[in-house]
Amino acid sequence: MMLFASFPSPSSGALELGPLKLNAYGAMIALGVIAAVSLAGRRLEKRGTGTRDDMSAIALWGVPTGVIGARLYHVITDWQLFRDHPERIIQIWKGGLGIWGGIAVGVVVGLWEGKRRGISVAELLTCVAPALPLAQSIGRWGNWFNQELFGRPTTLPWGLEVSNFHTKEAGYPVGTLFHPTFLYESLWCLALAIFLLLIDKKVRRPGYLFVYYTAGYTLFRFFNEGLRIDPANSAGGLRLNQWVSLVVFAVSVGVLLKPQRTQSELPA
Repeated sequence: MMLFASFPSPSSGALELGPLKLNAYGAMIALGVIAAVSLAGRRLEKRGTGTRDDMSAIALWGVPTGVIGARLYHVITDWQLFRDHPERIIQIWKGGLGIWGGIAVGVVVGLWEGKRRGISVAELLTCVAPALPLAQSIGRWGNWFNQELFGRPTTLPWGLEVSNFHTKEAGYPVGTLFHPTFLYESLWCLALAIFLLLIDKKVRRPGYLFVYYTAGYTLFRFFNEGLRIDPANSAGGLRLNQWVSLVVFAVSVGVLLKPQRTQSELPA
């Protein structure tokens, strides 16, 4: 007997908590951030290199700049969606955050604030490594509420059911079920966070746990991205995010395979 006949999407993109009505996409992002800051803060204190207050201050800088970076990455790489409607650039609640821009800007700014507080780059990278995929695992559920970024049609018992409007907009007949790529990524990121916590003490080189994160995430993202059918720039038969995943994965593996020459290969 099949466990699911299909995986339904919510009828609304909002969360109603009594008299409160919250945008579900933003709420999932916020919950992911809270969980990540809590985990990273505890790890920072356990390693004796900082406090939870330090991590909260780092997040105060890193999170908003990360969101800005993520939005800019999406706008730049999918400019055709905004060229004739520039007002959509600020409509973040409707989705459209590119993880690469968020990591690049948010992590750099967070490291700068951590350095200013006397926390080494390597230690901070180690502490946030499992926290980032945890945040992603929770945040991806915002795509479910928005009924976006789903994959190509499938007959699997967990196929995602979206509204008639979104089905037709994707170019498929009503009743078509799709790969729930948001769910695949959420589960992978959760498993990755757990894996990083398990191998934490076995990774001897300071900061290299973060490189395991980038390698593990991009390995999965390459294949999951290939399932998606939302409009995206592509070249050579691959979507832009697949090319970025390949590059980041190759660099990450190269760093991990590089022989250790000093006590710490990352800046203190």
